[in-house]
Amino acid sequence: MNDRNEAVIRLRGERAPQDRVEMEALTGASVAALTVYDMCKALSHEIVIAELRLLEKHGGRRDVVPP
Repeated sequence: MNDRNEAVIRLRGERAPQDRVEMEALTGASVAALTVYDMCKALSHEIVIAELRLLEKHGGRRDVVPP
């Protein structure tokens, strides 16, 4: 949890360059967010899962780097 009552979920994956590790990381982050929601829904149904995005990736056809 951060100071705004938000949970921040980050995953790091390492695989062979030809694998689509970014899709596995995004799927893992989604499942983690849904797990947190499931555990917290008894406290509030106003929980929002937002900003699922790829922050950084190296290798493959092109790199994704933070601005």
